[in-house]
Amino acid sequence: MRSLTELTLRPAEATVADPGQLIPVVRRSAVGTCNPLTKIAVALILMVGALLSIDLVSAGIVLAFSLVLVFASGLDPAQALKRLWFLPAGALLAAWGTAILAEKTGAVLVDAGPLLITTGSLTAAAAIFVRALALAIPLVVLASTIDPRDLADALIQHLRLPETVVVSVLAASRLLGLLVVEWQTLSTARRARGVADGTPLQRCSSLLSGIFTLLVQAIRRGTRMAMAMEGRAFGRAGRTWRRRSSFHLRDLVLTAAAVLVASAAITSAVVLGTWNPIIGG
Repeated sequence: MRSLTELTLRPAEATVADPGQLIPVVRRSAVGTCNPLTKIAVALILMVGALLSIDLVSAGIVLAFSLVLVFASGLDPAQALKRLWFLPAGALLAAWGTAILAEKTGAVLVDAGPLLITTGSLTAAAAIFVRALALAIPLVVLASTIDPRDLADALIQHLRLPETVVVSVLAASRLLGLLVVEWQTLSTARRARGVADGTPLQRCSSLLSGIFTLLVQAIRRGTRMAMAMEGRAFGRAGRTWRRRSSFHLRDLVLTAAAVLVASAAITSAVVLGTWNPIIGG
């Protein structure tokens, strides 16, 4: 039998198994241990680097750095691709539409009746594909390393947002999965009693009755949660925090790296002559 000391000193698991999440939350990694506000700032900075222009150079540099973030965050690329396959699929669909509808410049590559693809339209399609991935991957990677509790602490302690509102939203988001489970249990119980069967009008009436029951349960749970928050002095001055949200050197390093990558992406596109701004271009 393991001693109490061994169980206490056992390191925390890297991921949290939650079937409601697209990808497991990674907490212990080079990126995962950064402050949530740092991750949000990094995502916004990288979005600026890829959003201002539609070209392969700037988007490619941001995408390359985003792929580095995938490994630094501790995510399993195969597992992430399995659950987030719709991201490259959507980017490919957008690229295909661009290749067909973009301005036809350069040499003709495909000429099959209404389908006309040139080197210019194909380059634009490739830029759209890479740009879409460069915008999506940083958000997915950084969001997958954010613990909602850490985010709530950071918003309250650093941005001074109302703690009652922030914690209420956090609690509501954590209870969404429980709400789905309760609805499934309620539907199964009503079908077992034969209440959910019958004519379409009877089924509609049963559906409204089930929604009302679920609403009553949500109000009761919200009342208990409000009493618990009041008992813990949420919204009162002088309340202390067991979990302190702080910034470290790794936050500065990650933010500086994001700024350098975004600057390099924009500068490289301008120097190489591929800069194609979305405003004023």
